[in-house]
Amino acid sequence: MQDSDYALLQKKIIPTVAADRIIGVRTPALRTLAKSLYKDNDIEAFLSCVPHQYFDENQLHAFVISLEKDFDKCIAEVETFLPFIDNWATCDQLSPKAFKKEPENLLPYIHAWIKSDRTYTIRFAIGMLMQHFLGESFETKYTDMVAKVRSEEYYVNMMIAWYFATALAKQYELVLPYLEEKKLDCWVHNKAIQKSIESYRITDEQKAYLKTLKVQKIK
Repeated sequence: MQDSDYALLQKKIIPTVAADRIIGVRTPALRTLAKSLYKDNDIEAFLSCVPHQYFDENQLHAFVISLEKDFDKCIAEVETFLPFIDNWATCDQLSPKAFKKEPENLLPYIHAWIKSDRTYTIRFAIGMLMQHFLGESFETKYTDMVAKVRSEEYYVNMMIAWYFATALAKQYELVLPYLEEKKLDCWVHNKAIQKSIESYRITDEQKAYLKTLKVQKIK
């Protein structure tokens, strides 16, 4: 299933994974394989075999977990797998269907994950808040959780910026004060504004105002 050209691309955009650990299997092929394994219920040995040697195996693992419909079983698999995630792609593509049906039951786990010392566990927690708590169930207490995160890790800070850009698109009036009151780290603050300005979901008037909120880093 290897695609050598695709492997070269992945090696460039996923720098935290050693080049010799990337096979280069395209995402649609991995998703198809995941569905086949899940349907045949022939997955227990694979899921228990962590850490995996290859990035592509981690991707397959994420896709298989994402198909699990039982919330408790899914949570258990996620908890087992999270410590072994070592890149942004696997982290972001771990998107369990079971969580969408029971977001309230997910919250205690998010509270724990966001306090982790592991880069991609924190990133995953923020991603779950972005996916499941920016719509009808939105409350600023969830945004507070993200705003309080301080990290030196690029992939955590990028996710915080992504969260706030998405939050502005969905809950502009309620989220705007976080930028007006400068509640974020300087780099994250400016990156969130940049990503918002690039978004088609933000109006031109909103973009113009957001540009005035950029801050200069104090040396």
